[in-house]
Amino acid sequence: MRSILISLAFMAAASASAADYPVAKRASSLPPQADLSYSVKGSNHGLPLMGTGTISWRHGDGQYALLTEARSSLFGKVIEQRSEGTLDDYGLAPGLYYEKRIRKDPTTTRFDREAHRIEFEDGKNSHAIRGGEQDRSSITWQLTVLARAAPDKFTPGSEWTFYVAGRRDGAPWTFRVVGQETMESGGLGDLKVLHFVRKPVAGNDQDVDIWLAPGLDWYPARILFKEENGDSFEQVLEKVNRK
Repeated sequence: MRSILISLAFMAAASASAADYPVAKRASSLPPQADLSYSVKGSNHGLPLMGTGTISWRHGDGQYALLTEARSSLFGKVIEQRSEGTLDDYGLAPGLYYEKRIRKDPTTTRFDREAHRIEFEDGKNSHAIRGGEQDRSSITWQLTVLARAAPDKFTPGSEWTFYVAGRRDGAPWTFRVVGQETMESGGLGDLKVLHFVRKPVAGNDQDVDIWLAPGLDWYPARILFKEENGDSFEQVLEKVNRK
């Protein structure tokens, strides 16, 4: 009986944690459709990765589509992410998130808007859709569309929290605005950027830094993911081809 009570208490605490994020309708502004080219570097199980990457950003008729790909000369394609969905009163509203990483099986996370549930690949986990939930690809662009619409609200120290779905589960992610910085981009020269950092939490499985470029329609100029096991993946913007 004691073990059952402990298990129930743990499940209740996990459920409360997963629901601990604000639900707020916000204005949004979509940047122009574009193909973005990036230099890529990182590491995978201690092996260095160097290569190139692209993000294809498309929207129209209330729909959006994101395709992220990265390749290295040593491993070929190291990551592919697809996020597709609509635009609603909360910003981007994903319908599907596909991810294929090097040495990992592909997974698909589905946002069932009719059932108001996020369904993960293994079929064991799900999460209620309350409004504003994102996936690990769309979250960067959710910050983009919100900052474009209300740049005066994204002041240093301000915090922005969203539920972010991944491969097999999700959690609230809180981003803090660090402030304006200047970064070097090989193809675009020095860029003025706004730096966001994911606030560390207990058991954090991934550190995330995002730099958006207001002078370039708020496109992501740099994205850095660091995994708990030491793996990392960094994209630095080199070229913008608006469509």
